[in-house]
Amino acid sequence: MSKSWATYGVDLHLDVGGPRVRTGLEHALREAVRAGRLRPGVRLPSSRDLAADLGIARNTVADAYGQLVAEGWLTARTGSGTYVSASQSERVGQAAALPLTDRPAQAAKPGGRAALAARAGPRYDLRPGAPALSAFPRRQWLAAARAALSVAGDQVLDYPDSRGLPALRASLAGYLARARGVTASPDRVVICGGFTHSLALLCRVLADRGSGHAVLGIEEFGHLVYRRLARAQGLRMTALRVDEQGAVPGLAAGKLSAVLLTPAHQFPLGMTLAPRRRTAFVAWAADSGGLVVEDDYDGEFRFDRQPVGAMQALAPEHVVYAGTASKSLAPGLRLGWLVLPAAMVDAVVAAKEELGANNSVLDQLTMARLIDSGGYDRQIRQARLVYRRRRDALVAALRERVPDVRLTGIAAGQHALAELPRHVQEADAIEHAARHGVAVQGLSSFTEASPRGPALVVGYGRPADHAFSTAVGRLCAALAEVV
Repeated sequence: MSKSWATYGVDLHLDVGGPRVRTGLEHALREAVRAGRLRPGVRLPSSRDLAADLGIARNTVADAYGQLVAEGWLTARTGSGTYVSASQSERVGQAAALPLTDRPAQAAKPGGRAALAARAGPRYDLRPGAPALSAFPRRQWLAAARAALSVAGDQVLDYPDSRGLPALRASLAGYLARARGVTASPDRVVICGGFTHSLALLCRVLADRGSGHAVLGIEEFGHLVYRRLARAQGLRMTALRVDEQGAVPGLAAGKLSAVLLTPAHQFPLGMTLAPRRRTAFVAWAADSGGLVVEDDYDGEFRFDRQPVGAMQALAPEHVVYAGTASKSLAPGLRLGWLVLPAAMVDAVVAAKEELGANNSVLDQLTMARLIDSGGYDRQIRQARLVYRRRRDALVAALRERVPDVRLTGIAAGQHALAELPRHVQEADAIEHAARHGVAVQGLSSFTEASPRGPALVVGYGRPADHAFSTAVGRLCAALAEVV
């Protein structure tokens, strides 16, 4: 059938033919963009209006829009509508007729469609480390910003306190005590620009204290950038072995100045540090004068039982608690916090002043208001439901379609460990996923010497809701080819 519409200034003839109406509509819209009849930035009719014009079901139009948004042809703006993506001027000639899971993989031909797709990169990002950015509470954040600014005095806008805004430090002290069991007071809290900034400050202090001999014990699996950062500050490294109960204490303990742990949800393996080991690390710090740095990057997101309390409460004068809004809200805010032993506060503040890095006062005001109003708690609860639903969908899909892949570390957080059969090479699994338009990361990229078997660290935070099931389906199809 052929139809045309004239809505929002768009006058376009569409040829939606063939027995599969949704596929035909997707193809017609892609061709309209390719041919330049739909230009970047043009607003499309609502799904209701287009369905009425074409005489098809509204769900068919909505599904077609959703698929083209996932592919990057269109952009959906909440409350505003669906638009042709601004990047489409660069995509003329690019192939996207059917989802890759609906057709066999084909070898790339120089200058052909597959080559164009490869240069564009995977459409679906299942790498770990980022939350569902579409779940950011925009309306609540704006309301909190307005409310905070309406009562803030002019002096708040002056050069900021290096420790952070007093209002935010007070709000965080109350929230962390209530929600994470942290022993906190505002004078022990220092606001930072995310965990990487927090760690840089701590490493600077440790290096100064150790006079070039400070040694940091760090879990053998984790973000390698943290090792590079610590080395750049002059620290030496010792790897802490990790098993099913978390990091193993006691290894080279006499040589260590500090240890960096992810006790609530080890990154990226996903286990919780066993209670006896928590006690052992704390006892080591108290006896030796060492320091435990607790990276509580996703401690609020526990699904199968109540969140594990912060390790810091066991020994507030020997454990630094490090938290961040990167997983609960968005990494772009660059908001993190340290709860410090009293003896470390001045040194950390001095390091922050030396580096010349401060946080936006407006963001700090907004964050404080969001916490005090209860909006932050509501965001955590809502996000926890989102991630649990996504985790359950990932578990169910892999169990049904690729049962030889074992998922572990799924009791909390925003990622899972997909353990592959021994005969599978990580690189092959990553390559096949990329052919299906999915970006994943291998476990070996999180360690300097991997003694474990092949595995993928699968994040389920990044894709938008409408694209998540497609991303998981494509991952399953890729893994089925190599397992």
